Amino acid sequence: MSVLVKWPEKQMCISETELQGAVKAVEAAFAKTLESLRVDIGLSEMVEKLYVPMCAWIVHWKKQQQGPLVLGINGAQGAGKSTLFNLLEVTLTEAFGQRVVGFSLDDLYKVRSEREYLSQSVHPLLKTRGVPGTHDVGLGIEIIESLVQAEPTTITKIPVFDKSIDDRCSSAVWQEWAGSADIIVFEGWCVGAVAQEDAALKAPVNRLEEDEDADGVWRAYVNHHLKTDYAELFSKIDLMLMLQVPSMQSVFEWRSLQEKKLAERMRYIHDTQQPTDHLRIMNEEEIVRFIQHYERLTRFMLSEMPARADLTLRLNSNHKIDDIRINKRVSL
Repeated sequence: MSVLVKWPEKQMCISETELQGAVKAVEAAFAKTLESLRVDIGLSEMVEKLYVPMCAWIVHWKKQQQGPLVLGINGAQGAGKSTLFNLLEVTLTEAFGQRVVGFSLDDLYKVRSEREYLSQSVHPLLKTRGVPGTHDVGLGIEIIESLVQAEPTTITKIPVFDKSIDDRCSSAVWQEWAGSADIIVFEGWCVGAVAQEDAALKAPVNRLEEDEDADGVWRAYVNHHLKTDYAELFSKIDLMLMLQVPSMQSVFEWRSLQEKKLAERMRYIHDTQQPTDHLRIMNEEEIVRFIQHYERLTRFMLSEMPARADLTLRLNSNHKIDDIRINKRVSL
């Protein structure tokens, strides 16, 4: 992920000397890692302009409270949440000595059999993963609480979901985190979302809602969960960051790019003579339908979240950060 802007001078929580030292530390220890993220701006410039100052700002807020800071990252499909997390993890660790652990809302998807049950007992659209109501929210709360309250000997297990097979991996391959952390990063497409007013649910926003949720049962179910268990989960977040995509069209284009990468992975596995029948690749028509599951909430978040997120990084159509909005300002 590249940048066109730099961190605001008035919100700099780091001196020039500290800044240059931090940039060198990140470059020296993780240059290869950062280059692997395929950013198309000079490493030093990217780290110096945005990521070190932003991490200094995050650390400032970490110091204002006792215990770990829970950082939420919101961004639509293809926005670059995983890339952002990798950059933050590298910078917070190397430049600021923070112990960072992260996991995704995607890791919390209900297993396929549970979603199939919901599709039969509540609404057929709930078979498709992603919308509120299709995650194991209780597990997410347990993970965050375990990490926040962890003793040195505590082991926190974080599930792994394999999108290529649309199911959760065996617990034998779940991630394990030992002890506590300074910063806990929780990222996902609707992390931090709030429910809509009931009246806003009446009119469908796309063909999927019009044809397959004409009575509004599915969208009411999703909205109900945002009001209840998801609100409890998101209340655990101390600092909220949003990657603001430019439009729904960008979401489609970037999600299509993700699918192409999955197809490339599939070809690689095939070339190594490993079985690929379990991998699921969507065509363009399927991607359009898939994205429509998220359109209502994505549009709502794009309209209201920048005004309340602590930090919003706005992306342009070229996937570059071209504006920074800070609502939680540091008094220097």
